[in-house]
Amino acid sequence: MTEPTADITARRMAPATERNRAPILAVLRQILPVSGTLLEIASGTGQHAVHFAAALPGLTWQPSDPDATHRESIAAWTAHAQLANVLPPLDIDVRREPWPVDRVDAMVCINMVHISPWAATGALFAGAGRRLAPGGVLYLYGPYRRHGAHTAPSNEAFDRQLRVADADWGVRDMEDVVALGATHGLACDEPVPMPANNFSLVFRKPA
Repeated sequence: MTEPTADITARRMAPATERNRAPILAVLRQILPVSGTLLEIASGTGQHAVHFAAALPGLTWQPSDPDATHRESIAAWTAHAQLANVLPPLDIDVRREPWPVDRVDAMVCINMVHISPWAATGALFAGAGRRLAPGGVLYLYGPYRRHGAHTAPSNEAFDRQLRVADADWGVRDMEDVVALGATHGLACDEPVPMPANNFSLVFRKPA
């Protein structure tokens, strides 16, 4: 059957997603529950959602994004992948309460912390602290400074680009992010170094 042209057009592509999805999935396999409901914040194109949901069929994947174009892309990718465990995308801006979801077993947020105001990271942790089930996991991925210094010249250049685009954006200090999570009852595991000078941060809510 030929796919409708409108569906193909709606499926947006992010090259970075194709590059990072395999190493991210390797971490997710180790930390996520076998079953339950997972909320993805800032799902973007939807490429991650369908890739991870296909590889983790026991989880019900709930994508979300505040951008309508991204939600259209997520829906188009889900239809293309024909996955029964991916729900329709929700309109969630973490700074706007209440969220249209109450309790989840895990949360994933990829490449949002540095491309959003710092207040959004605080709202993300606040929302996760309220909605994660006991023993639940919040997974973050992206670039971070460590002890106030960039981990690579490319990250320093990227940080400058972000701040030119929006003064409220920028590569965050990992220690600040970990401390912010702790204020909402979420303890961070040992950071996991990832390709291209990124990190995986795994936060856990006490059981």
